[in-house]
Amino acid sequence: MKRPFIPCVLGFCALLLLSSMARGQEKNADTWFREGVQAFFDAKPKESVVAFDKVISLEPTAAPQLWQRGLSLYYAEDYKEGRKQFELHQTVNSNDVENAAWHFICVAKSEGVEAARKVLIPISGDARVPMKEVHDLFAGKGSEEAVLKAASADDGSEEVKKNHLCYAHLYLGLYYEALGEKEKAKAHMVKSATEYKMDHYMGKVSQVHVKLRGW
Repeated sequence: MKRPFIPCVLGFCALLLLSSMARGQEKNADTWFREGVQAFFDAKPKESVVAFDKVISLEPTAAPQLWQRGLSLYYAEDYKEGRKQFELHQTVNSNDVENAAWHFICVAKSEGVEAARKVLIPISGDARVPMKEVHDLFAGKGSEEAVLKAASADDGSEEVKKNHLCYAHLYLGLYYEALGEKEKAKAHMVKSATEYKMDHYMGKVSQVHVKLRGW
């Protein structure tokens, strides 16, 4: 979840292709991965999960890398499997606040917010803005104001600030959805999807979210 969408997808597909070639399956895993991504962007999470599961059936060693599958599972409302996917991804990507946040919301949906806080994955070393503040928020020791303040800091680039705010409102929206505060969730997610719209994978997540929720 750390890299922009295109390099991430192409890089992952390259790994699948190399592995597939050794098995005489030059295109299958690669094709299923791309179909899983496209189905998600088309707001069809269940179909996306099916495609990502095909990737795993062809290339079992790819399973820990498939954080995209975890997102699709969340929107398919399969929260327990989503939790498992993010726990598996943690084994290969240990310093990603986003993985901890998605794990949190899956647990919150299936077991409640307090249970989610008890098992919040500890993260250190994710220097991206505003990820520290996002993690503090999910841990119950941060605030919406702190997330937005960090995201709004003037770094001299409006495009970078826009990206930071896209992420900030995405995770504020997800946080409030986990808490069951629909109107706050909607307000933040719509901002992420429109005012601060970005075309990378996580930017598209907020757009898919808004579409699926009918906002």
